[in-house]
Amino acid sequence: MLLLSTASSSFQPALVIEMAKILSENYCFPENLFGMQEAIQQAINRGEIQQISDRKTLASVLTNRVQGALNDPRLTVSYEPNTVPVMPQMLPSLPTEQLIRLVRNSVKLDILDNNVGYLRMDRIFGEETAAKLGSLLRDDIWDKVANTSSLILDLRYSTAGDMSGVSFIISYFSDPEPLIHVETVYDRQSNITKELWTMPSIKGERYGKKKDLIVLTSKRTMGAAEAVAYALKNLKRAITVGERSAGGSVKVEKIRIPQSAFYITVPVARSVSPITGHSWEVSGVPPTINANAKEAVAKAKSLLAVRGAIPNVVQSIADIIERFYAFTDRVPALLEHLKTTDFSTVVSEEDLVVTLNQDLQTLSEDPRLIIKYMPDNADTVEEGDPALDDVPEDYESLEALVDSTIKVEILTNNTGYLRVDKFFKLSDGTKLETIVAKKCGSPSKILKTWLLICAITLVDHLPLSL
Repeated sequence: MLLLSTASSSFQPALVIEMAKILSENYCFPENLFGMQEAIQQAINRGEIQQISDRKTLASVLTNRVQGALNDPRLTVSYEPNTVPVMPQMLPSLPTEQLIRLVRNSVKLDILDNNVGYLRMDRIFGEETAAKLGSLLRDDIWDKVANTSSLILDLRYSTAGDMSGVSFIISYFSDPEPLIHVETVYDRQSNITKELWTMPSIKGERYGKKKDLIVLTSKRTMGAAEAVAYALKNLKRAITVGERSAGGSVKVEKIRIPQSAFYITVPVARSVSPITGHSWEVSGVPPTINANAKEAVAKAKSLLAVRGAIPNVVQSIADIIERFYAFTDRVPALLEHLKTTDFSTVVSEEDLVVTLNQDLQTLSEDPRLIIKYMPDNADTVEEGDPALDDVPEDYESLEALVDSTIKVEILTNNTGYLRVDKFFKLSDGTKLETIVAKKCGSPSKILKTWLLICAITLVDHLPLSL
């Protein structure tokens, strides 16, 4: 029997061998363990760890070695002589009254101004709990959430949960069909791979896909809550606001190394997103919009205000294009595009303008079709052009101004070419009108050309305020 009082030169090699055995049977990336046994035996033969007599130092050295070899910071070795392992009680086995108290203490719902829902979830409950308390969850949470105009889902303090609950939450924010493959989880100890899909039917009313959803995260957000945030973000169903999440794990166990007071913490399950091919584990979920965790709610409210204005702004743009855009043959396609475009990822007024300009200019093949955002505190353009105040009064200066902005040529095949770089608003009594008329009309040949090409290089903006 291997005892703690055994000399360090004898117990350390056996300790490492037992640790390697635990990893081979439990570590969620068994393919990464190839060649580990040989490397351990070589290290033992070289006497690299036999000289370490302090147990805590040995634990630290082993932690560094195993993390470095497997590139996984979740793997840790600890020396805990006074620890008595305690198995956590599974939630569904709790008495119903205690389970109800836990749910009500972990989930809070408020209705904010403008019918914005605020749902704080500090724990993701699994399918067994959802089945046991389905009516309570429906009546106290989901049916009330369904009546809100938009929702802030606060996962900043969610540090515990069950991966089986991820499907339930994603289902509430998606349509019944088609079903969505949300996550794939591999459990090393059972060697079972489980796919998490949205559900065709749920208790309560779905929130659906059309209403705005903001998910708040912090550096404390961990585990199943990270899976929820990751899926909603990458499905483009939600905008995440706050801090990068903790980068936890699907399932981690602290396992005692036999006949010692050493423990090794091992991730025994892993997940991968079929949406991205990657995982939130270790790396965490980066937010769409970075914000201090304490300021995340205020940021979310501001964002919802912006997003709430988008439908009216888009409709205003559609009305303007329909009424005024000169290329009428392109109008139907532009209007249909505005009607069907998904603006779910737009996070600011500037972002909306960039999206609209890129799409509309590409579709119309017209770089002059420009949307411009003008904040309330920006300098507004008065009627006319402020530059008109600087239009000179003397004839020679006016003539020079016209010469620099209007070009007239007669091209081959009796084709006229008229280029206008700037328009002027003519005031009563100005000499500008006479000069412009002379510039364009004096070569009578331009009026008798068979074809006239007009090049208008001035680009007008649509001053829309969100």
